[in-house]
Amino acid sequence: MQILVQKFGGTSVQDKQSREHVINHIEKAVIDGFKLVVVVSALGRRPSAYATDSLLDLVDFPEHSITSRELDMLMACGEIISSVVLSNELKKKSIKSVALTGAQAGILTNADYNQAKIKEVNPTRIQNEFKQYDVVVVAGFQGKNALGELTTLGRGGSDTSAAALGAALKASRIEIFTDVNGIMTADPRVVKNARALDIVSYREICNLAYQGAKVIHPRAVEIAMHAKVPILVRSTYEKSGGTLVTTETSKTLGVDVSDRLVTGIAHLANISQIKVQTKEKEAYRMQSEVFRAMADAGISIDFINIYPTGVVYTVPDVQTKKATAILKENGFKPNVMKDCTKVSVVGAGMTGVPGVASRIVQALTGQGVQILQSADSHTTIWVLIPNKDVYKAVNALHEEFNLSRESTILHDFLTER
Repeated sequence: MQILVQKFGGTSVQDKQSREHVINHIEKAVIDGFKLVVVVSALGRRPSAYATDSLLDLVDFPEHSITSRELDMLMACGEIISSVVLSNELKKKSIKSVALTGAQAGILTNADYNQAKIKEVNPTRIQNEFKQYDVVVVAGFQGKNALGELTTLGRGGSDTSAAALGAALKASRIEIFTDVNGIMTADPRVVKNARALDIVSYREICNLAYQGAKVIHPRAVEIAMHAKVPILVRSTYEKSGGTLVTTETSKTLGVDVSDRLVTGIAHLANISQIKVQTKEKEAYRMQSEVFRAMADAGISIDFINIYPTGVVYTVPDVQTKKATAILKENGFKPNVMKDCTKVSVVGAGMTGVPGVASRIVQALTGQGVQILQSADSHTTIWVLIPNKDVYKAVNALHEEFNLSRESTILHDFLTER
């Protein structure tokens, strides 16, 4: 029995017209001989009545008076409604289907309401349903804890649900359907000639996702990577195409993904750079105290550089005021630069290759873009720049690494399975 997991986001299931495209994809997979798990998000986005944000408005979120447990009960409703609605429409098309909640589908989580982590997946119920049904529609974004209480998985939770189910069922692949036909070389709202990638490695898409690319949640990629289940990111409104996420080297496809120097450019806007300096003999104490103060206040920090006389790091603009006040309370004099953007150049092929950082610097300085901070890993180089230069910077880097060129990597992955 070949199993396929498909995940459809809120815009894909928001109305009957959109769901017709969803049903067409499901129907084709059934005809091709697959048993399907279809994971769905809530119907549409605010102001749609059953979108998660619309449900939260009912309790005046975030100024609500209910517990985190009760909040999960409310937030899970949108996906449950969506699963039943889609199952009903599949049955009208004579497709044998059944709807399950995340808990009924066997997703067990820890007890962290609103941000639960999946501990394990028991696929027995789904496997039994396949004896009678071709399609099991599962409400995404949710599971249950050891006490049987309903829990939700946080933003991007439906992607995570799909990946966890795909791993547990040893699916042939996981298909993530969105409103764009694959993972782009850059944000198409910023770079007009950005194109969809044919194939990327798990590691590359994790880095792109963590650095601002919003097509798929990085937690889902990590789950699929450990289980070695390929992911296909594709458009709900197209019959073909998409981006295959797979291993660094795929013998099946005859492609070494790491041959590509740069895969894509991602960016995160509206962050602040904070510098804290002190006398060299006091630096060790200061470094420890600064980071402990941020942690105690629940402020997430990023882009950390440590020097003999100080530290530099970033926080989201919305947390800048709080972070600055805490530092001053602790006797520090922070230097703050708001309205910055973190630009990330990601590529499996840059590991050990000299000159990549030089090309990035030259491309940016050639456009008059000021580099405020930089860092690198084996597959990613980051630079911090002013928000006002993001269009110039991302387009300059996209052009420098020739990312608009059509890919020569062609795969017959779908036809082989």
